[in-house]
Order: sequence, then structure tokens, then C-alpha cells
Amino acid sequence: MTGEPELSPKDETGVSGSDPAGKRDIHYQSPDGLRLYAADYGPVDAPLTVLCMHGLTRNHKDFEPLIDQLDVPARFIAVDVRGRGQSDRDPNRAYSPDVYVGDMIALLNELGIDRVALIGTSMGGLMAMIMSQVLKERISGIVLNDVGPAVNLAGLKRIADYTSGIRSFPDWTAAANAIRASQQAAFPDFGDSDWMAFAHQTCRETDQGQVVFDYDPAITENMDVSGAGWKVNFMMWRLFGKMKSIPLLTVRGEHSDILTAETANRMSRRHKNSRLVTVPNRGHAPMLSEPESVSAISSFLKMQMASV
Repeated sequence: MTGEPELSPKDETGVSGSDPAGKRDIHYQSPDGLRLYAADYGPVDAPLTVLCMHGLTRNHKDFEPLIDQLDVPARFIAVDVRGRGQSDRDPNRAYSPDVYVGDMIALLNELGIDRVALIGTSMGGLMAMIMSQVLKERISGIVLNDVGPAVNLAGLKRIADYTSGIRSFPDWTAAANAIRASQQAAFPDFGDSDWMAFAHQTCRETDQGQVVFDYDPAITENMDVSGAGWKVNFMMWRLFGKMKSIPLLTVRGEHSDILTAETANRMSRRHKNSRLVTVPNRGHAPMLSEPESVSAISSFLKMQMASV
């Protein structure tokens, strides 16, 4: 599959198959031949396109509550990174940020998008940082959600622990309860309906009626929680230093165990064209549907539109 994204039915705008909320499906091919998925929202001819990239075990649905609340006439494209959601699982297990960035470049090229703003949560933020150099002239601004050049080892170990746990549940209530048990410290004010919504964002129901996490378990195989990541952190700080020409918004959860307050403040000092917003009562990572997140991202994107 080459050329235009595979859409059903296909039209001249490059998007179709809308649902009642205005969501359109995009299917495209990765450089190594996988069939990947992205969801498309908002006017196709908007002056600003925003590419939304999720965290390690998540998918495009993470961004729908944010998009629904933003009063910004932009086009939003939220991806399912390979191995997640509606994108193919990779038989070669090529699950690493550099490969994911190659997939994002393929998507943007397929759609003919020359200029884009990026929103990246956790892993998606690391992808955005890499893209800031690979596609420097095409990036108008970046939102980093609870991630930076230095990733706290304690948080990585926590993520490794919960991603290696039980993956199959008898029903949605059991799935929601399991997610609550592993994530409650990050979202202490969540109620039953919030945890159920969380489950529906991150899981799927099989033909046998089981509820399972919607990602390939192999995506965590390359995680380094040995303590040797300081070399990577050093390289990422160098990369971050090269982002100074790109407007930056950093969103941090007040109780994050991935992006420490020390790292976030250091980022602000080093990047003069940046803003740091702390979301109260949140750990890793803010949902971005919180009022503080929506307000900050809305203002940031409107500034991007004004400069188009």
C-alpha cells in the first residue's frame, strides 16, 4: 500500500468514514510495511495541524477528551503507535522511539503535511523531541506531557512492574479495578466512572468476551530500568538544548514520578521560549483533560495559529 492513506470510502480531502463526533479513520503504511492507524479530527483545511502521540501502553483515544474541550479550529491527528490499538503488531518487535519517529514521518508525508505542532505524552514526548531535530523546519511548536530529557528511574520501574502484570480480565469491571489498583496514586480523585472510562481507553474486548490491554506485550522489552540510562539522559539533554528555536509547553503532574520538579524547572531555565504548567493532584501522566491542561494547551495552540 503506497501513495494516499487507505480510507474507506476514499475522497479528495484525504479523509472519510466520519463518526458522529467527526472522527475520521486513516490507515497508512510504515516504512517496513506495517498497516498503521491514526484518527483525524477537525477541519482538514485548518491552518494548523496538531499531531498527538500517546504514552507507552496507550493509544489515540487518550486525546479525545482533550480535543473535545479545545476551542481551537485546528486539525488533530491522534495516532496508534505500532503495536497499539488499531495498528499492526510488529512481528520483528521493532519497538523503539527512532522507529516510531520514522512511522510519524511516513504519516505526515502521506498526508502532505509540511508544518505541524506536536503533543506528546511520556513516550510520545520523547518522540516529539527526536522529531524536533529530524523535522526541525516542519515543527511549529511542541507540548511535552510529563516527560523531559531526564526520566526518573523510580517511575520507569513502576511502569515496568505494572506492564508485566495480568493482562486479561473477565469483564470491564475487573479491568477497571485492576487499573485503579496500579494507577490510583496518579489519579487520587478518580471515581468509579473515571476508572471505567480509563479501562475503555486502554483495553479492548475479545471475541471470547475477555477484556485485554490493547497493546503488544513485547513493547516493554526494550525498557532499561538498570540504572544505566544516564548516558541516554545526557544525550537527551543535548537534544533538548537544540530545541530552543521551537516554542515549548511542558505539562507536569504535581506528583509525577517520571518528570521531577527539578528536571521540569531546569527545562524552563534552559529553554527561554517555554512555559511550565503543573497540574495539581496528578501523577504520571496528566490526562490533558484537566482544566489546567486544556487552558494551557488551548492558549499555546492559538499562539501557533497566530504565527501561521
